[in-house]
Formats: sequence, structure tokens, C-alpha cells
Amino acid sequence: MKVIFLGRLADLAGTPERELAAPLDWHALLAALPSSLAEAARGDRVRVAINGRVLPEKTALAAQDGDEVALLPPVSGG
Repeated sequence: MKVIFLGRLADLAGTPERELAAPLDWHALLAALPSSLAEAARGDRVRVAINGRVLPEKTALAAQDGDEVALLPPVSGG
């Protein structure tokens, strides 16, 4: 499965995306990420989408083979 990092999360990851083994829930995703990236992903304002749908709660993540998970940091700009 593919995990996509946007904004500052991509900077922390050092790449815009990464392939991870499925199945993957929220806790397994955090365990698979470097600690600084996992800590940032835990932030209250970071959202998670799976296959283009934003989850109401990050802990509801249940990704399977072929899924695309995106970590969405808060949008900033002017």
C-alpha cells in the first residue's frame, strides 16, 4: 500500500510517499514511521484519508493491499 505525505510531513519523511506492507491500522502505521514523523502525524490537526476519503477519526484506519493512505497536515497560507 502507498502512504502519501503532504506539506511539512513530506519534509519530515524526506519523501512525498512511501510503500508499506498491508494490512495496516493506525497504530501499525505510526510504528512504521520514523519517530519524528509519527509524532507529527499524531497531532490533533493532522487528518488521514484512505483512497481519497477523509476519515472521521484517524484510529479508524484499516488499510489493505492496493489502498492509498494520505496524511494531511493543516493547510496554511495567505
